[in-house]
Amino acid sequence: MTARSGDEQVQLKVIIVGAGIGGLLLAILLEKIGLDYDIFERSKEVRPLGSIMSIGPNILPVIEQLGLLDDLLKFSFPVPTLNIYNEDMSHVGTTSFEAFKERGGYDFLAFSRPDFHHLLLSQIPSHKLHLGKKVLSLLQGDRGAMIRTSDGKTHEGDIVVGADGAHSAIRQCLYDRLAEENKLPRSDSTNLDLGYNCMVGVATGLDSEIYPGLKDGHAHFCTTVAYNVPHSWRIFMVPGNRICWSVSVQITLNEGKTQAMRNSEWGPEAIEDMVKLVAHHKVPVGGTLGDLIEATPKDLISKVVLEEKMFETWYHDRTVLLGDACHKMMPSAGQGACNAMQDAVILANCLFDLQSGSIEDITAAFKSYKNQRYPQASAQFKISQQVGKIFYGHSFTERMIRYAILNWAPKSLESGNFVKAYSYRPQAVFLPQVEDRGLFKALPQHESRRMKACEEAAKSQRQPQPL
Repeated sequence: MTARSGDEQVQLKVIIVGAGIGGLLLAILLEKIGLDYDIFERSKEVRPLGSIMSIGPNILPVIEQLGLLDDLLKFSFPVPTLNIYNEDMSHVGTTSFEAFKERGGYDFLAFSRPDFHHLLLSQIPSHKLHLGKKVLSLLQGDRGAMIRTSDGKTHEGDIVVGADGAHSAIRQCLYDRLAEENKLPRSDSTNLDLGYNCMVGVATGLDSEIYPGLKDGHAHFCTTVAYNVPHSWRIFMVPGNRICWSVSVQITLNEGKTQAMRNSEWGPEAIEDMVKLVAHHKVPVGGTLGDLIEATPKDLISKVVLEEKMFETWYHDRTVLLGDACHKMMPSAGQGACNAMQDAVILANCLFDLQSGSIEDITAAFKSYKNQRYPQASAQFKISQQVGKIFYGHSFTERMIRYAILNWAPKSLESGNFVKAYSYRPQAVFLPQVEDRGLFKALPQHESRRMKACEEAAKSQRQPQPL
């Protein structure tokens, strides 16, 4: 590692563990900065698992900065509304997203998560991605960091980023060491809270005569909540005559105790029983969940346990956590992936500002990253909890609250929630800034010391010199 002078970049090697949305976006940003990195992914192949993904004004400026917005628009639909139904297909109410573009400068977009993952992956040089690399151990010290992977090899770098999900191996290695040193907060030593068993997929090759909404050019977003069983299901229509679907079954306390020790990762296994349990449920756009499941390639149907936890420890020495590894949110408000991407943006900004590769400067960068991100991620974590209870809750009280909010709540309440969620629109400080087009202006961003120094140097060069 070398220190920099002036506007030169500190030369570091970054090890990114996890090739999910957050890890890939961080890698793309490091490419723009000029920082060396490698990505280590435990899976032996990149599989397009997952279902729907939706993002809005709070991350789309960065997608535009990277020149990827036009590509994203090719496989996404704007989402004008969310319609909620009871199990008998009676309509509960509607919430609108149509003001997003005016207020935040961008539409609220929906698309297939695998499509977006492929878009990000296409920006990564193939030699930078290493598959089948399950992390077994982590070492770090004054001179660098090292991971050991399941193939018996070791990999060295200056910084390790744990972007490897809710059951992060990097977090576990880090926390084990901190626990041995009595430095781990008690709250970080407890398991994640289990909420739902969830099954997802993307139905393909659908007939637009059977599902005429596919012709409309926007994403029909529908959520249905069952009466007597703790089931809820969601659908989005996306380009290409496809419907992204997900179905959730709430976990009881006893089931939670049984599953607490299981490592719940995305995967196509253990779905047959769940299919039998939910296939008969009707879908607002016609037919049943079973019809959509039948139209989904079997190897691309995946099941996951949805969990949540806000961790307190995000970094130590040369290791830092990102996304689900440090704040696992329920997908109720659709902010999990978005917050992982915001983490990537702020972490990249902090690495861009590094003064040297010393452990002191790296720790200071990580501290700045957490200070900028923790309040925002914590707020979104709480919103996800609230939205889950309001929109997907099964109790009589939750049903009444849901109906009241969707039908009687004043528009000013919706506007206030929008400002809280979408005024936070960080951008990469080292790329040309995208114009703030929203009616509600973006919150001020943390100032980059390096960019400020460059601007001051450029300004002094433009000033006329005395004769």
